[in-house]
Amino acid sequence: MADPAKKKAAYQDLFSIPENMTGEILGGELIITPRPSARHALAASVLGGRLLPPFQFGEGGGPGGWVILHEPEVLLGEDLPVPDLAGWRKERFPGMPAENWFSVAPDWVCEILSPGTVGKDRARKMPVYARHAVKHLWIIDPAVKTLEVFRLESGKWLLIETVAENARVRAEPFVELELDLDSLWWD
Repeated sequence: MADPAKKKAAYQDLFSIPENMTGEILGGELIITPRPSARHALAASVLGGRLLPPFQFGEGGGPGGWVILHEPEVLLGEDLPVPDLAGWRKERFPGMPAENWFSVAPDWVCEILSPGTVGKDRARKMPVYARHAVKHLWIIDPAVKTLEVFRLESGKWLLIETVAENARVRAEPFVELELDLDSLWWD
């Protein structure tokens, strides 16, 4: 006897998950993961705090021109990933939506790995971002203290550089800022 067809997840399914969990829809499946770890939260908070002043607000002589958000829901076709950070160039930013999600793909996303999200972030979300022409992707792994910088070329992710531990880096698309990776880690 054939297995019954699995029902595709819908946005309303997100309302049924426990408050201490995060939900995303990938490939029609509701993916539920625990809230991020303290190391994950630190990396996201510090990185957002470093990027917003110069790139969103033009402070300190920064270029401005970006809208950067923490954990936005992004509707990409039937998928609803929630990147840890996402940025849109202001001319592409769709404005604040009436719904909870943004329906324009970001220009940059950052995924911060936790032990329970490595497979999802790499194998499931990276292809979604590529299909929807997100131009830049950062993968941060607080456990091994690395930043991987990817650029989308011809529909495929090209690894531009991998930097680790206390390196200082100027990473696409935010090359105007020298980022001290050591500030992202908690020892």
